[in-house]
Amino acid sequence: MENSVPDSEPTSRDSPLHDVHVAVGAAFTDFGGWRMPVRYGSDLAEHESVRTGAGLFDLSHMAEFMVEGTHAAAFLDYALAGAASAITIGRAKYSLLLAEGGGILDDLVVYRLDEQRFLVVANAGNHDVVAAALAQRRAEFDVAVTDDTDRCALIAVQGPRSVEVLERVSALRASFADLSYYAITEGSYAEATVLVARTGYTGEDGYELYLDAAAAPALWNDLVAAGATPAGLAARDTLRLEAGMPLYGHELSTETFPVQAGIGRVVALSKPGPFVGREAVEHGPAEGARVLVGLEADGKRAGRAGYPVLADGEVIGEVTSGALSPTLRIPIAMAYVDPAFAAVGTEVGIDVRGTAVPARVVPLPFYSRKALP
Repeated sequence: MENSVPDSEPTSRDSPLHDVHVAVGAAFTDFGGWRMPVRYGSDLAEHESVRTGAGLFDLSHMAEFMVEGTHAAAFLDYALAGAASAITIGRAKYSLLLAEGGGILDDLVVYRLDEQRFLVVANAGNHDVVAAALAQRRAEFDVAVTDDTDRCALIAVQGPRSVEVLERVSALRASFADLSYYAITEGSYAEATVLVARTGYTGEDGYELYLDAAAAPALWNDLVAAGATPAGLAARDTLRLEAGMPLYGHELSTETFPVQAGIGRVVALSKPGPFVGREAVEHGPAEGARVLVGLEADGKRAGRAGYPVLADGEVIGEVTSGALSPTLRIPIAMAYVDPAFAAVGTEVGIDVRGTAVPARVVPLPFYSRKALP
């Protein structure tokens, strides 16, 4: 089949919801080549709305690729690290796009819409990398890859009151409460088709809604009227950090093997046949390669990305993400450290602008909704 993945797109694009964000005074930042809302007011209030109510996110910067054809499952088994062929219709799986050398080109979610049709959702900043890799890897397969990024808007409703809010929108029709975690179904909003997935990136229950870009502003406004609180990228980052979820460019990169990031289980080494990166992953990273850990620190000064991690005054690692946790009210961080210092309970320090702040290795995630009342 003809490959329909286009050439690289220009950067600094606006979301189809941009005018809606401007109208309510959102502050913007460039993220992955898109101008996206970083906050609407208080980062802490937006974070709290997701933990206790229903937060509303514009994720239209994400990249969507439709994969269709008689070889769709076999193609994705070869192109990605996971076993796409094992995904049943209406389900989803977190997966990885690996380089030949075993490093991570992107992390993504794969939805199986029917027997020969998959939706692959990638990170905005890696759109061109993913498009090129899929185009190159499809050469031997009877499959079409269509880039739907510009036609598709993505709105997420996240938090314990998500179902309540969604069901208040009379024009939005889907089986929200009956949808299981990491499942997807087709619904509708007015005259538009909506793909409704019970997925998210916040550590809370929630839904992600894929629909035509032209219909997105009206749906966004209806969700706000139903009680959802708009939340920006700043809140999304502290939410995913508390949930111990890696972010590409911080915890994941082409220099990182999945096993180092604690996601080696995502690589389906049991699936038959070759896939890109298989030989390198089976060989593994270099001996002594750093591994990802969670850190909790004393006081209120949080380590940030790039801050050194210390032991006996020596640098033994580096923070990849860090913040003062709005939920736990303590400094937390994810960091890559030498394996000798990766055991839970190991005492280390974080160099916060010249001061060694005491910290300790803790299990990930820092926060789990199941562990709290």
